Amino acid sequence: MSISVKLVRYFIVGVIGTGIHFGVLIMLVELFGVEAVTASTIGFIVTLIVSYVLNHRWTFRSDRRHLSAMPRYTLVSVSGLLLNSAIMYVTVHVLEWWYILGQCMVVVVVPLTNFLFNYHWSFRPVENQAEDRPSVE
Repeated sequence: MSISVKLVRYFIVGVIGTGIHFGVLIMLVELFGVEAVTASTIGFIVTLIVSYVLNHRWTFRSDRRHLSAMPRYTLVSVSGLLLNSAIMYVTVHVLEWWYILGQCMVVVVVPLTNFLFNYHWSFRPVENQAEDRPSVE
């Protein structure tokens, strides 16, 4: 499967993940009275799990074991969250751009960066299955 097909699939999973994140956030806040930051954090975790499964099985069709791929995917996702915050901080507070422009920058940079890291690291095909197993030494 070509990298462009994987990129399109990654985009589709991202749209699904965004919908899940907003759905969980709104449901928890509006129906259960959960505080918004807590609800968003729960939504992030639910989205992380769902998007990991979809990306592992469908986007990248990875042969990497979950004990290897999931921590990598989580690290990439959390790094993306930190990059999101950094871009927003710089564009809004340093460059004094309108926050919507900052978020537009995020929408271009973070998903592309995350895709590249996931493609080349998180879900990279395993040449040697022994490389993917935890060491017992």
